[in-house]
Amino acid sequence: MAESQPDLDLRSVRYFTVVAEHRHFGRAAQALHITQPSLSRQIRALERRLGTPLLDRTPHGTRLTGAGEVFLPRAKALLRSSAQAVSATRAAARPRRIAIGHTLHVPVLPAVGELRHRHPDADVRVVRLAWNEPRAALLERRVDAAVCRLPLRDAGLQVTLLYDEPRVVLVARDHRLAGKDHVTLDDLDGEPIPRLPDPLWNAHWRLVPRADGPLVESPEEKFEIVAAGQAVAIVSAGLRADHPGVTSVPLQDVPPSQVALATRADDDNPLLIPFREAALLRLTG
Repeated sequence: MAESQPDLDLRSVRYFTVVAEHRHFGRAAQALHITQPSLSRQIRALERRLGTPLLDRTPHGTRLTGAGEVFLPRAKALLRSSAQAVSATRAAARPRRIAIGHTLHVPVLPAVGELRHRHPDADVRVVRLAWNEPRAALLERRVDAAVCRLPLRDAGLQVTLLYDEPRVVLVARDHRLAGKDHVTLDDLDGEPIPRLPDPLWNAHWRLVPRADGPLVESPEEKFEIVAAGQAVAIVSAGLRADHPGVTSVPLQDVPPSQVALATRADDDNPLLIPFREAALLRLTG
């Protein structure tokens, strides 16, 4: 009959690795926040289970025996495997849910449909976000992913670029530039351009130095001001101006706008990887 294998207490195994790291029972006990006699008892119990000494005390500290040298890498691997088993089990037990945010006129449903097709058991929710909400919505865990236009402050986030959109100029239908094949920044000299309450967005979208313009809080407010002839606005071609008094003209010789997928950098939601794959498959064309 095969010899029975000893049952190992993972706590004692972890205590052994800490003593092996510090090469001193006293310092190891301090690191573990337990008493030295308690630590010694745990190590002796582990050695009895294994049937061999693992550590030798010396006047200068503690050293590994030959058996301890053999056991140490296997003990570390055992602890890693245990931690991975706990993490995977907890992940499997969590409800499979994901909230996907998107900003105005940023298409997200093709990727959502792909994710639902691949994971029909998942609870996938779509959330409309304001232009300046994606970062806060992610960090506050109101959404797990956000498809939005840049710029975006990316500290604490993982950002995946999806595609480019050309920039256009929104003008009133009776504006002097309406109907042109294209315009350049020189054509906008002297034209008021709306300001946003965000310096990063102003730097990215206004483009015309010293251009003055009214402060706006939303795309809808911007459309109204443009339709009234009070300003022109540089926007992404994907941001459709749903206003009868506004038209768009292609803007040449400027970098395109970019649409990206943002997630929390440390998020382990198991649906994030398949959603990123779906976004790259369905949204980049």
